[in-house]
Amino acid sequence: MLTKLPKIELHCHLDGSVRPETIIEIAKKENIKLESFDVNYIKNKVIAPVECTSLNEYLERFNIPNLVMQSKESLERIAFELMEDAAKENVKYIEIRFAPLLHTIKGLTIEEVIESVLNGIKKGEYKYEIKGNLILGCLRHLDVNTVFEVIEKGKKYLNNGVVAIDLCGPEEEGFCERFEEPISLARQYGYRVTIHAGETGFGKNVLDAINILGAERIGHGVFIRNDESAYKIVKDKKIALEMCPTSNVQTKAVNSYENHPFYDFYKDGIKVTINTDNRTVSDINLTSECDVIFNNLGVTKDEYREIYLDSIEATFANDSTKKWLKQFI
Repeated sequence: MLTKLPKIELHCHLDGSVRPETIIEIAKKENIKLESFDVNYIKNKVIAPVECTSLNEYLERFNIPNLVMQSKESLERIAFELMEDAAKENVKYIEIRFAPLLHTIKGLTIEEVIESVLNGIKKGEYKYEIKGNLILGCLRHLDVNTVFEVIEKGKKYLNNGVVAIDLCGPEEEGFCERFEEPISLARQYGYRVTIHAGETGFGKNVLDAINILGAERIGHGVFIRNDESAYKIVKDKKIALEMCPTSNVQTKAVNSYENHPFYDFYKDGIKVTINTDNRTVSDINLTSECDVIFNNLGVTKDEYREIYLDSIEATFANDSTKKWLKQFI
C-alpha cells in the first residue's frame, strides 16, 4: 500500500492545496462573492486541466483560493488542513511554501500572515505524527523591493517555523541577476535558499540560481537536461531537485510521464525528491505521485528508500528532525 509508505514533501504551495469545500465554507462565512457555491463549479475553477497550454494557464487556478486566504482564521485553517491531508497519507515532514504578500489585500500585515500559517502548521504537528516548516515565497514579477520587505519581516520567525526563501511565479529567462542583492541579504540573515528555476525552457536559470543566488535546492529543474553547464553544477554540487511530475505534465514542461527526466536524473547520480507542487490544482497527493514514479517511471522500492534518505538530507529541517525522520524507512 503506497499510502503507508513514509514520505517527505519539500515543494508544496499552500494556495495550490486548499480543499474546494473549504473555499466554499470560508467564502460563505466571510461574505466573499463567488460566482457559485457549488462544489463542482469550484473544482472546475481551481483544478487545472490535464492539458494546460502553459505554466501561465496553470497559474490562473490560484485566483479563487487567494480570495479566501485574507484572514488570520482562514490562513490558519488552510495550513492546518494541509498538514492534516499530508499526515493522512503518511507524509512525515513537509515544507509548505507561500507568498505572504498575496494575503495582505484586506489589511493583514506580513507578520500576521506568517504567524497565522505557522499557527496552522503547529496545530497540525500537535495533532498528527508530522513535522512542518515554512518557506516564504517572493514573486518574480513584482518590484525587487517587495523581496526585501518579505525577507525583513520574516526574519524574526527564522528557526521558529520559517526556514527558507524562494522566488516563484512566471519564469522569465535571466531573472536571477535582479534578485542577487535581496537573496544575498536573506542568506546573511540565515534563510536557506530554494529557487523555482528550469521549470520552463531555460536551463541556464538553474545555473544562475546556484551561482548568483546561492540556491541550495531547485524547484523543478526539468530543463537542466537541455543545458550541459546547469546539469553539471547540479550533479557536482549535489543540489537537490524538487521534482513534481504531474505538475510538469500539466504545464507542458514535459509531454508525458514517461518522458519526465526524474528517473534518468536519479540513475545518473542527481539528487531528486518527489513532490506534489499543488495538491488541489493538480488534483493529486504524494501517494499518487509515488504511484507515478513506481508505475510510469520504473523506480523500485529500494531506490525509493534511497530517494527518501536523500530527501531527509535535502530538507531545511534541524538535525533532530532529520534523525527522527530516519526511523520510518
